[in-house]
Amino acid sequence: LTIYTLASAGAVLAPTFGWLLLFRALQGMSAGAGSVIGQAIVQDRFQGADAQRIMSHIMMVFGLAPAIAPILGGWLHVTFGWRATFVFLALFGTVMLLVVWRLLPESLPRDKRHAFHGVAIARNYLKVLGHPQFVLLSLSVGLAFGGLSLYIGSAANFVMEILHLPETAFAWMFIPLISGMVIGSAWGGKRAARIPAARMRAIGFGTMLVGCALNVGYTAFAGDAVTVPWAVLPLMVYTFGLAVAMPAIQVAALGLFPDNRGLASSMLAFIQMMAFALVSGLVAPLLFGSAFRLACGVAVGLVASFVACQVGNAMARGRVAAA
Repeated sequence: LTIYTLASAGAVLAPTFGWLLLFRALQGMSAGAGSVIGQAIVQDRFQGADAQRIMSHIMMVFGLAPAIAPILGGWLHVTFGWRATFVFLALFGTVMLLVVWRLLPESLPRDKRHAFHGVAIARNYLKVLGHPQFVLLSLSVGLAFGGLSLYIGSAANFVMEILHLPETAFAWMFIPLISGMVIGSAWGGKRAARIPAARMRAIGFGTMLVGCALNVGYTAFAGDAVTVPWAVLPLMVYTFGLAVAMPAIQVAALGLFPDNRGLASSMLAFIQMMAFALVSGLVAPLLFGSAFRLACGVAVGLVASFVACQVGNAMARGRVAAA
């Protein structure tokens, strides 16, 4: 948080575009610690359905942040200029640093803590990356989030060129995304103790499939004449299913390494973020000229996510049967 706050302040004062990119890179590297530590704390303090319930809340925040940011950033930019965005982030980082310092104690008991040894850490990272089920479950999460990142990476073109809305109208796209995540997280969190994880995954993937079918069907029918709200309502259905299914998959992945939850959480976040970056940075520019192509891209990612999840779970069942 300290590095993040200082990097945000540096971005405000950046004299050239090169310096701005440097401070933005520092922002990204330091911000990644938040999701890693949050998931590790959940695994330290909760198990089973309770862990899945808390992960649903984390999932909601994880989806809210990139969805709210363009809306808030757009208004700050129009009203005060681009530097105002980084002023806000620096202030936010300062507040969060104070809150964490005062209210967030260490969650891992002393007897379970590991000394910092570079060789041992590298060996454990290789162990995690060499675990096929963990990698497949992590890819499943990353690919499912790829649908979200595809639209986030294409947001400017989707809103202004495809929907023909002004730069202050990003809410038309992001409010449905946010609403789906919030409602899905709330629904999944309340039912985590009553619905088995396998069924929760099935409900989530089924809902995402419905969202994809509606999206592909509407964009194929409407062509270049897509309009709100019909062009964005299927996204709400998709993110609802995403928020329902993903916590169960994340808990299953992190549960494979009970003695190295923090390290496993960092690798899970790394794979998710790499998928997010690759989709939004490389795939989105190839598809964002057409609403139909975007819809098909999300559908392909969903199929790949489902296959990865099913193969990973089949591996787990095979090991149980062999034992």
